[in-house]
Amino acid sequence: MGEWSDFFEDFPDENPANWINGVYVGPNGAQLHREHQAKVDAARTKVPAEQSRLDSTIAKIIAAGKERQRLKESGG
Repeated sequence: MGEWSDFFEDFPDENPANWINGVYVGPNGAQLHREHQAKVDAARTKVPAEQSRLDSTIAKIIAAGKERQRLKESGG
């Protein structure tokens, strides 16, 4: 009788590492899923920082526009 790894090479669908949430993903599927999940997690941390920067820029634009409007209305 051979090693377990020999069995899984012949029958990859029997290897529990090739299944994610009850779905067969193939021999490289689990690794690809982990890599994709890492990218998604990185994006989730990047988005709030980028949104904060954009909010700050928008606030500056609005403040500058209000100042121009105030000066225009006061005749200055």
